[in-house]
Amino acid sequence: MAAAITLAADAPTLSSANTGFMLICSALVMLMTPGLAFFYGGMVRVKSTLNMLMMSFISLGIVTILWVLYGFSLAFGTDSGSLIGWNSDWVGLSNIGLTELWDGYTIPIFVFLVFQLMFAIITPALISGALADRVKFSAWALFVALWATVVYFPVAHWVWGAGGWAFELGVIDFAGGTAVHINAGAAALGVILVIGKRVGFKKDPMRPHSLPLVMLGAGLLWFGWFGFNAGSWLGNDDGVGALMFVNTQVATAAAMLAWLIYEKIRHGAFTTLGAASGAVAGLVAITPAGGAVSPLGAIAVGAIAGLLCAMAVGLKYKFGYDDSLDVVGVHLVGGIVGSLLIGFFASGKGQSEVQGLFYGGGLEQFWKQCAGVFAVLAYSLVVSAILAFLLDKTIGMRVSEDDEVAGIDQAEHAETAYDFSGAGGGAARTTAVTAPVADTASKKVDA
Repeated sequence: MAAAITLAADAPTLSSANTGFMLICSALVMLMTPGLAFFYGGMVRVKSTLNMLMMSFISLGIVTILWVLYGFSLAFGTDSGSLIGWNSDWVGLSNIGLTELWDGYTIPIFVFLVFQLMFAIITPALISGALADRVKFSAWALFVALWATVVYFPVAHWVWGAGGWAFELGVIDFAGGTAVHINAGAAALGVILVIGKRVGFKKDPMRPHSLPLVMLGAGLLWFGWFGFNAGSWLGNDDGVGALMFVNTQVATAAAMLAWLIYEKIRHGAFTTLGAASGAVAGLVAITPAGGAVSPLGAIAVGAIAGLLCAMAVGLKYKFGYDDSLDVVGVHLVGGIVGSLLIGFFASGKGQSEVQGLFYGGGLEQFWKQCAGVFAVLAYSLVVSAILAFLLDKTIGMRVSEDDEVAGIDQAEHAETAYDFSGAGGGAARTTAVTAPVADTASKKVDA
């Protein structure tokens, strides 16, 4: 009886503080998807602005419904073969008690599932930046539904689900370096290899049409990322979430500075686009690592990621793949860098006692990180390319060349982002609005 009493006393009870904290974090992560829409929307040409916004916003609708119907069950249900989960009681979220706790934590299942939902929403939205200007909106919407089902939900189970093979192996991914960023970056590469380049790639100017919009989006992403990262500890009782919060700020600052320094040396100027891109690269890289490294380690992770991502965005010109807004260069490369550096900089004083090479732990954790990184990369790359190929051969993935040149906003949405007709109009004004005056995130580098 005494033992039973002890066990009952040790059982977690609902914490209103942690529950409120996690609901706020969930709202912050939700804000990141509109922030991403602005970030991407400012980087494309005027004629593609609305389409870019919509490619992010549609994920809020599609993935939410799929998550309720079966996504949460697939990602976090009872493990089957270390590859996928399932819990029939969670289908439709109809058999979950209001105060039923997530196993081992002090927050309700409903709070955990809505927090994870926001991750599921933004991950396919990240892919959209690579496909700017040229994809049918209906094909994109179907791709999001299929990709979430056969790629994101299983990978989330591998990495975070109890029984998932990467989770059991000990791969460290605090908030989504593999499940979110490598997953999305590899998918982006797979799709663009199938659908091909934009009309005028490497010939026409494709500069960002609104850098203030880019900076607004980057600011919203940075703000929301505190919920994305610090919330991933699912509570605020032992200081690990606070460490992650600090490291998120520190690494992002270091990455932004590293990108700008590289840019000045390589191209002769400190650009606002470089500042925004560097910040996002730092956010990506610290996402898997921030709970395992010290603040000094976070500076190293951020600086290395900022430098390598700044270098990587020019690879598309060398290898000829048209990654419109550098999803591969920032999210894939940044996710790989942040995930692998855990094997060197894990201090053993954060989320676990695991130590990296520089703290006396040898290379054991590094090899575990390699397994997680390259398995997710290969799976997402191959399956995403297959999905894109099947859609392209059935309903078609791309708009017509004429629609692409004239403007995908008008062709797919019957709207334009800016209407100056009430400000004096005229043919010259119309030309200025519809001309292809901007796009892309690699912009400044390596033509």
